[in-house]
Amino acid sequence: MGERTGNGHGSLIKQALDDGAGAARSALAASWRRSMSLYGLDPEDGGRPDTLTEQQLREARQAMEPMTRAAQAVLDRLFLAVGDTGCCVLLTNADGVPVERRGAAADDETFHRWGLWPGAVWSEAVEGTNGIGTALAEHRPLTIHRDQHFHTRNTALSCTSHPIHDPMGRLAGLLDVSSCRADATEGVLGLIAAAVADAARAIEAQTFRQAFSQARIVLAGDPVERNTAALLAVDRDDLVIGATRAARLALAITDERIAGQLAASEVLGAGAVEADLLEAERGAVRRALALNGGNVSAAARALGVSRATLHRKLHRLGLANEPN
Repeated sequence: MGERTGNGHGSLIKQALDDGAGAARSALAASWRRSMSLYGLDPEDGGRPDTLTEQQLREARQAMEPMTRAAQAVLDRLFLAVGDTGCCVLLTNADGVPVERRGAAADDETFHRWGLWPGAVWSEAVEGTNGIGTALAEHRPLTIHRDQHFHTRNTALSCTSHPIHDPMGRLAGLLDVSSCRADATEGVLGLIAAAVADAARAIEAQTFRQAFSQARIVLAGDPVERNTAALLAVDRDDLVIGATRAARLALAITDERIAGQLAASEVLGAGAVEADLLEAERGAVRRALALNGGNVSAAARALGVSRATLHRKLHRLGLANEPN
């Protein structure tokens, strides 16, 4: 693992901010300026990250519990993908506090010393420019690599983060992969960023499906784009009762439109809704047949329809010739 290095880092930041040229106008320098001028931080501050008390961490975890429950398998898969590169995986709340972590036991002592641990506070207001806090402040995915960090004590870190939104489309926290390796290349960081983005979308989708478990879940937008996070929850009356942030952005859906009884056909088009309903019905019939060993009479009873009605459905849905 890398060691913390300074090399006049604080002086370089101050020089960049004093420079009126392009460097001082960059997004990175904007974060440095917030760190120094808005938050009053000193890049040479050698202290350790602030940490919540055990009670505060328990409360933070309880508030995130629906999402952390949905995220467990995704966090495991992401760590399997990046763990061999000397990284740890963090799921934080909207305040930049990790509430879940995955890491190799051999690296635990190092990562704990660095504050890459549940309960540490990585907000930009506390730690200055960093992958977690700045991604939350700017509400966008980003990587903060080594000396792009504000605090000198963090300049051996490479942190790749992606915001995560709750089922109402609100910022809930983020997913972060951090490393202390000195040999992290741009190519490796790019691959990590792609993996983090996919995992963040998977957590959003799973949390949304969990929140609307009784509704029909519809993939919104162009299926060619395969944005699996753009989901709608639709009730039995074909009214939209929930939408992920990606779906809200793609289809201009707001809480007010949902509260006003927004029809799925209004945002998806009548043809798309009809096709979705047909697929949902086909799936229900297939499940009923499977659960009843292909017995049409038993499946009809399970679906609450007559045997003749089910036979008509099988023909209409193109299932009549499928093997039982």
